[in-house]
Amino acid sequence: MTLRSACPSCANPDLEIFYQVLSVPVHDVLLHRTKEEALSYPKGDIHLGYCPACGLISNTRFNPDLMDYSSQYESTQAYSPVFTSFHDRLTGQLIQRFDLHRKTILEIGCGQGEFLSLLCIKGDNRGIGFDPAYSNDRHESLAGDRVTFIKDFYSERYHHYRADFFCCKMTLEHIPQTAEFVGMVRRVIDAQVGATVFFQVPDVTRILRETAYWDIFYEHCSYFSQGSLARLFRRCGFDIIDLWKDYDDQYLMLAAMPGSGKGTPMLHQEDDLADLAQNVQYFQHTVQRNIHFWRKQIALYASNTRRVVVWGGGSKCVSFLNMLHVQNEIEYVVDINPLKEGTFLAGTGHRIVRPGFLSTYRPDVVIVMNPIYSLEIRKELEAIQLFPEIVPINYGLDELVDHV
Repeated sequence: MTLRSACPSCANPDLEIFYQVLSVPVHDVLLHRTKEEALSYPKGDIHLGYCPACGLISNTRFNPDLMDYSSQYESTQAYSPVFTSFHDRLTGQLIQRFDLHRKTILEIGCGQGEFLSLLCIKGDNRGIGFDPAYSNDRHESLAGDRVTFIKDFYSERYHHYRADFFCCKMTLEHIPQTAEFVGMVRRVIDAQVGATVFFQVPDVTRILRETAYWDIFYEHCSYFSQGSLARLFRRCGFDIIDLWKDYDDQYLMLAAMPGSGKGTPMLHQEDDLADLAQNVQYFQHTVQRNIHFWRKQIALYASNTRRVVVWGGGSKCVSFLNMLHVQNEIEYVVDINPLKEGTFLAGTGHRIVRPGFLSTYRPDVVIVMNPIYSLEIRKELEAIQLFPEIVPINYGLDELVDHV
């Protein structure tokens, strides 16, 4: 199936649709106070289109008018020791590598400001953060008045805010017009000699290889590999400094500086179009087998009257449970974020509980939505004298690969 619209990164008109999901929640991490609200939350369709020219994967049915990045948008991962350790390590690396000492840092899509504050505290920097979902009463930065937060989307209207380092983490995947946005950033920093940009996005290569359909959700309308990300930035007039992966290869990192797009040599990671095409084909041929595997697994738990909970009440969980149409087979979703306690999951209406609730519920099985947290979760369960079977979401992947 060939789409009639063009790739938002390179304008290639021939996109190949390889994955479709109908009627999924348009947001996954808004706080729903009632089950009825969660069940009736607006839905949209996902048609993933692959661009063979530049490698971008995008949701060709994405409607930005459905987005609601308000104070009810709760995406922070800062309650996890594993994640905060990653943030601490990453800020240290960036400060050392780019000499971020007594500089000005601007973050696009800063969330609740944890990362920006760390950069300012550890490097004695000043910070400006933009995010429409930022809450003034949620975060008291130790950097004090050296950090300014603006509750708005970053755009060219804020060109007068100058910075030495532009940071954008886990935001570009939410933006449908990718070249337009990166081009805007390039224009804003054009006259700022020595400025560097740092972007972080999910790695679509891992999603494709693991057939991780739970990592595909409506508000993520753009999916990048290392090559497609670099090609976008070079096309928009950035010279690539480096490309790397982190967080168990879940995240892509790009560092670049304004230039011609040809001012630095091509990195070997950028040459990935052939592999990317193979991974798209693999996902297309394997994803239904993976979906069937988990449907069968959850049905088996239910037939054996085993109590099952899902740990991690974020986007992965919403996508997973909605795709499998899970209802009474799983009663609760667990999350360590206290702000999510007592709220309900979009689309399925599952109630979110804190870990302490499990001491009386006593589950037999805990499905972990992000395997990187498995050890952290095990320790938390053992602390309340619980020893259930812990099953990471990529359980059974080797079996699937053996049968492809």
